[in-house]
Amino acid sequence: MSNNINQLVSLHLGAAGADRLSALVSAPAQLPAGAAGRPSRAEIAHALNLVLFAGILERVPTGKAYTEDVAAAGGKVHFDHGALRTVRWPEHGALPAGEAAFTRILRPLGYRLNGTYPLDRIGMTGRSYAHEDAPEEIAQFFVSELHPERFSEGFQQAVSRVLETSVDPLTPRAQALLWELEREGSLPLADAGELIGALARCFERQHAAPRLEDYEALLAESAEMAWIATEGNAFNHATDRVEDVFALAEAQKRLGRPIKDKVEVSRSGRVRQTAFRADPVRRAFVGADGAEVVREVPGSFYEFITRDRYVDDAQAVTRTDLGFDAGNAQGIFKMTAAAC
Repeated sequence: MSNNINQLVSLHLGAAGADRLSALVSAPAQLPAGAAGRPSRAEIAHALNLVLFAGILERVPTGKAYTEDVAAAGGKVHFDHGALRTVRWPEHGALPAGEAAFTRILRPLGYRLNGTYPLDRIGMTGRSYAHEDAPEEIAQFFVSELHPERFSEGFQQAVSRVLETSVDPLTPRAQALLWELEREGSLPLADAGELIGALARCFERQHAAPRLEDYEALLAESAEMAWIATEGNAFNHATDRVEDVFALAEAQKRLGRPIKDKVEVSRSGRVRQTAFRADPVRRAFVGADGAEVVREVPGSFYEFITRDRYVDDAQAVTRTDLGFDAGNAQGIFKMTAAAC
């Protein structure tokens, strides 16, 4: 990784943590770099992604074991995209509803909308965001919004009770740094490091522990909303781009890891995906008597994707297919339902 990126990651994970990530995750080959001590928006975006990827490794033991296997064999993972879940609902506390909580972050970092995907079977809409400066190199974001109005009245009331305590983690100082980054395209190293720390806190749960009865009401109609109730805006999954997802799936099955039975194939045939089932986590709830109740629920998971290259006739160039597929996405989302 570039010196700017190494310094940014070191500010948050220490020098040893930055070195570890450098050994685990492939560095972008064509990344617009800023001057020494003044990282570009592309470098800041990639450094943030590495910090978030490190978080996934800590929260998803199965994914961590896989990544360490890759490194032990002399390889590196190619971080393809991270996924987030949001709720488009007016009673959302102080946090902007739906994907607005993240588009206000992604746009100044250099991301632009790359596709919209109706996820009607699960009452959601997904949108992908690719980086303008290096779309094939910097990990994308897949941001989904859940639509409570498509569910029962009781479900909607439970959503309101869960989300009404949400706080907005994006401070005025962080907003000012985002505005400067959007205007200038780069930041001084210290400011960039401060901004990454502030943005990383946005990828957490922003509401209080849910009532157990509300969680159970949500789970009865939507495993996805139940997941949001306990995990909030944490990375739902991170994804390694691999050469042959079918071969990888068979290899992981032989190791006894909990990988999806079926590989999801896009309608074009160019995008193929599979994933490990979500690792379980223990979360606290508020019981009927007001006392804390702890339950095991699905946490985040680790995904794999193969993307074919194709000829873009309009531009007369060969590109990697950076698209997604609604059918694939809905199949992958079941990985957090499987552990319920």
